[in-house]
Amino acid sequence: MLDNERENIEIEIEELAMQLSDMLNVALFFAGVKKENLKKAVDAYLDAIDDVFDEDDDSEMGQDEIITVINYIKRNSPKLFT
Repeated sequence: MLDNERENIEIEIEELAMQLSDMLNVALFFAGVKKENLKKAVDAYLDAIDDVFDEDDDSEMGQDEIITVINYIKRNSPKLFT
């Protein structure tokens, strides 16, 4: 029974991760990223997190932090945007 529960939890985590990935793509699209540049923009977003915030800072990313990272990408990678 325990293995089955663990497997169900792992599946739920994978599904949530996919939903978060989709949400990031949508947020970047509505921030102005061209649809064909979404993959590059996601990569830029993940790289920018380290550029914008201290790597030793383990605090969670909220709305303000996400907006800060997207604005950083807009300034540093304007070709990704329309």
